Amino acid sequence: MSRRKIVAGNWKMNLDRAKAKELTAAVAARIAEAGSTELVLCPPAAYLETVGAALHAAASAVALGGQNMHDKPSGAFTGEVAPPMLLDLGCRYVILGHSERRTLFGETDPRVNAKAKAALAAGLTPIVCVGETLEEREGGRTEEVVTTQVRGSLAGLLPAELEKVVVAYEPVWAIGTGKVATPQQAQEVHALIRSLLGSLASPAVAAKVRIQYGGSVKPDNAADLAAQPDIDGALVGGASLKADDFLGIAKAFGG
Repeated sequence: MSRRKIVAGNWKMNLDRAKAKELTAAVAARIAEAGSTELVLCPPAAYLETVGAALHAAASAVALGGQNMHDKPSGAFTGEVAPPMLLDLGCRYVILGHSERRTLFGETDPRVNAKAKAALAAGLTPIVCVGETLEEREGGRTEEVVTTQVRGSLAGLLPAELEKVVVAYEPVWAIGTGKVATPQQAQEVHALIRSLLGSLASPAVAAKVRIQYGGSVKPDNAADLAAQPDIDGALVGGASLKADDFLGIAKAFGG
């Protein structure tokens, strides 16, 4: 079935407020270049309001997303951001379980699972990230690791909830390294993920779920990735900090 392509920009901990506003305005002004691709901007939490205001001012269809959130709606969790807060700022998406959250901040599959359930309950669309390290890939454990992460991170979701989730496959060894999985390597894992989603719900539900690729995606490799049957978009890191690169990737998927 036809799935609308989705390209999300994960700005990570970069830019200042002026540059965030400038980049947002540039993407919003050139959204037509993305064709049918859905665009999402995920700035640092400190700039969500600034980016949201810039998108609103441009009456833009570009969606706003958070980079992380807590699974509780409020409480004594210093430094955290709650789902209702993201909604209040106009977010429609939230990235969960990014490899940096898993490796640097110790997030586990059960933790990501709790956040995914909370996001869906709040009306946010979670972009749930999974992926193996270089050591795991070289050890022939890609299928094992990805299977464990998918099943753990999405455990207990009802079929109607699961079909709303976006999954991002991001081989950790390809993030920010300049390395990129070959289109065939990426497609192989995306097909595995879709099969796993089918086992968690049904093939019909799995066919509706959008699965992004993340890991050194650039305009010059995006078209080959976009040509794969189970790759429905990209979760873009460094290249999302430049409007030309970000829109070039979006164009490859739906322009």
